[in-house]
Amino acid sequence: MTTNQQRVLVTGGSGFIAGHCILQLLDQGYLVRTTVRSPQRERVVRAVLADAGMVRGDALSFVAADLTGDAGWAEAVSGCDFVLHVASPVHLGKVKRDDDVVVPARDGTLRVLRAARDAGVKRVVLTSAFHAVGFGHPHTDRTFTEDDWSVLDGPGVDAYGRSKILAERAAWDFMAAEGGATQLTTILPVAVMGPVLGKDVSGANHIVRRILDGQLPGYPNLWIPIVDVRDVAHAHVLAMTAPGAQGQRFLLAGGPSIAMRQIGAILKTHLGDAAGRVPTRGIPDAVVRIAAVFSAEFRPVAADLNFVKKVSTDKARRVLGWRARPPEEAVVASADSLIARSLVRR
Repeated sequence: MTTNQQRVLVTGGSGFIAGHCILQLLDQGYLVRTTVRSPQRERVVRAVLADAGMVRGDALSFVAADLTGDAGWAEAVSGCDFVLHVASPVHLGKVKRDDDVVVPARDGTLRVLRAARDAGVKRVVLTSAFHAVGFGHPHTDRTFTEDDWSVLDGPGVDAYGRSKILAERAAWDFMAAEGGATQLTTILPVAVMGPVLGKDVSGANHIVRRILDGQLPGYPNLWIPIVDVRDVAHAHVLAMTAPGAQGQRFLLAGGPSIAMRQIGAILKTHLGDAAGRVPTRGIPDAVVRIAAVFSAEFRPVAADLNFVKKVSTDKARRVLGWRARPPEEAVVASADSLIARSLVRR
């Protein structure tokens, strides 16, 4: 580790991906500033990061700022060379109004971009998601690339997916019209698993917890592309300074999609007797489709039954020099951390 006087703002410091970004940036010697919604959150976030092995905690500072308002953002970006805009509202499944998720994501992204431009930030790396690429499409044998965009009103696209699509499109439109000298790069990870920070279960770690807790009676015929959160954070850090990254989108996946049943098998192999609640049977497609009629939670699942999504990570490997752990390692790391933090029933 060498001391690096460049300063990076990471938005949403209490988040899953953001926390891992902060840990890696500090470990590489950057000065890091992060946002929290209230000053009272600083103590909690510091404790979580310290528990995860944070180095150079004195190089981490905090600013109170919320995506829904202008207050704090000028202070947050002041003197920063780079911004990792990771913060975004996460509300999977049915919501009363799409705007409750879409508006904070889109308007918050534009708020951060304006502040970064005005402060002379060199590059903003925006966390988008595979939801902005690989959802709502017909089931074909295609391989998704960064040239693809999800179908906004396609089957399986929920409010969270629409928030990611609209926020990223708004970001690119803003940069083309008003971005000035500030550059933009977007990162689009598939389902993110890996070591949990603190007591919050985020990302696709919810899938692992539900399987371990026995909350699933069985497995739908659903295939999930997975990437480890540590590799997602590494891609953000690489994208800040990679010469060819400006103006680019980067898809991230740890390997081919794996079936939910396979996730259960990985857990049983790794955990042995501790995986006693992990189911072994499947759920017929017809049952999932009937459930989707009555429950919004099942509609994205029903839309992608038996659809093995292929994702190209060629650009991230070629431009960023990025490499990823296999999906199995992310699943195991998720499970181990959930158990170690007593976040699953024993």
